[in-house]
Amino acid sequence: MPAEGPPEQFDLDAAWQLAAQVKVRPERFGALLYHFGTRQLSFLKSRTLLAVVSSLAAQQSARAACAAADVPAGELASYRRALATLAASQMICKREAA
Repeated sequence: MPAEGPPEQFDLDAAWQLAAQVKVRPERFGALLYHFGTRQLSFLKSRTLLAVVSSLAAQQSARAACAAADVPAGELASYRRALATLAASQMICKREAA
């Protein structure tokens, strides 16, 4: 079941995390994400995006993860699209409030 709709509907202010069945393999270009449940592979094409995804569980929101990774404000829309794609492919999922 896809987690989110179009990228503009991706909630940057929600708490997100890497899905439990996803493993990350860092690479020079960014990283490979493999979902053991869906057997899907995703490419993160930058180290900054890897930093955002890696810090999702430790941050209060996806927006905070972007800020922690020093994503420039002018590039936030492209990171929102990337995160929306990862949510739709079940690589990341919303985190329940503690």
